[in-house]
Amino acid sequence: MGQRSGQWSTSMRAAIALLSVGALTTGCTVIGAEDEPTGPVTVTLVTHQSWAVPQNVVDAFEQRAGIRIEIRKEGDAGELTNKLVLTKDNPIADVAYGVDSTFASRALDEGVFQPYTSPEADRGPQRYAVDPQQRLSAVDVGDVCVNIDTEWFASHDVPEPTGLDDLTEPEYKDLFVVPSPATSSPGLAFLFATVSTYGEDGWREYWSELKNNGVKVVSGWTEAYTQDFSGSSGEGDRPIVLSYASSPAAEIGEDGTPRTKALLDTCYRQVEYAGVLEGTPHPNEAGKVIDFLLSHEFQSTVASNMYVYPTREGVALPEGWAQAAPLPRESLSLPGEQVQANREQWIKEWRELLEG
Repeated sequence: MGQRSGQWSTSMRAAIALLSVGALTTGCTVIGAEDEPTGPVTVTLVTHQSWAVPQNVVDAFEQRAGIRIEIRKEGDAGELTNKLVLTKDNPIADVAYGVDSTFASRALDEGVFQPYTSPEADRGPQRYAVDPQQRLSAVDVGDVCVNIDTEWFASHDVPEPTGLDDLTEPEYKDLFVVPSPATSSPGLAFLFATVSTYGEDGWREYWSELKNNGVKVVSGWTEAYTQDFSGSSGEGDRPIVLSYASSPAAEIGEDGTPRTKALLDTCYRQVEYAGVLEGTPHPNEAGKVIDFLLSHEFQSTVASNMYVYPTREGVALPEGWAQAAPLPRESLSLPGEQVQANREQWIKEWRELLEG
C-alpha cells in the first residue's frame, strides 16, 4: 500500500500491523492497494466538434475490448491539428481522429503520430493512405463541394451554375458565400481546389474575379451554411454555398427529393484520418480504438450521424444517398508535399488579396 498524502496516523499503522499478523497466522494473503484490480484502461480520443456516434455502438466496443473511451472535442480539423502539434511533447490524448487531408502532412512532419497498422486497414482505408509508415488510417471521406439551392434558381429563372468558372459570371454576382480558408477547414479545401484547377499561377486571378463578383467570405462553415445560404435552415439570401458532397442528403423534402445539389465537378477530396499519438502510455489499447474506428460497426454509423462517407468497402449508405448525395467519381486534389510546402504562403496571399 503506497503513501498518497501526508503521514499515516499511528492507528492506521497499528491496524495494518494487526492485519499482517492475522494474515501470517491464518495463511491468508494481504493484498496491497497496488495489487487491486484497476478496471478497464481509459483511452482518451481527441476529435473534432462534429463527432456524433450512437452510444450503444461505443458501449458494445468498450464491453468487448475491456476499454473505456473518453471523448475530448477540439474544434475543427485545423484547430485539432494545431492543438496536437503544440502539445506533441505532452500529448492530450492517446488517439486522434479528425485530422484531414488538408492538414495531414503537417501532423506527419511534426511527428505527432506513431506507426500502427490496423488489421482492418486493408478493407478500404488503404485507398486513401498518405504515409508509408502507416501513422494515419483513413476513417471517412467528406468531399468539399459548391452546393446550390435548386429551388431558388428555378423560381428566379436563373440557370444553375455547373462549375467553378460560372461563379465569376455576372448572373451569379452576390450569390456565393464561402468560409475563409484562414479559419475554416472546408474553406481551406476550396482554396486548394482553386489551386488544383487554375494552377499556382492562376488561382489568385480567379479569386480576384470572385471578389469582384461579390463573393461573401465568413469565418466558418456553420455561419455560411445555416445563416447565409438560402437552401438550408438559415433562410439566407445566397443560393450558392461551399459545403460538402453529402450535404444534400440533409435537405431532402417531404417529397423525397433534396432541395439542394452539390456541383460534383467542383469537389475537392477531403479525407479524415485517425492515428495513435506518439508518447501515449497505452499504445496497445489505442490501436484497438483505431481498429474500432475502421470496423464495420463504426463505419456503418458515419453517414447517418456525421454526414460523411465510410472508407470501408461494403458498407451500405442510407436510403436516398445514391440520388441525393453521390460521392464524386473524380475529385480535385493536391499532393501532400505541395500542400505542406505552400499552405501558409497561400493563406497569406489569399488574405492580402481578399482582406487587404
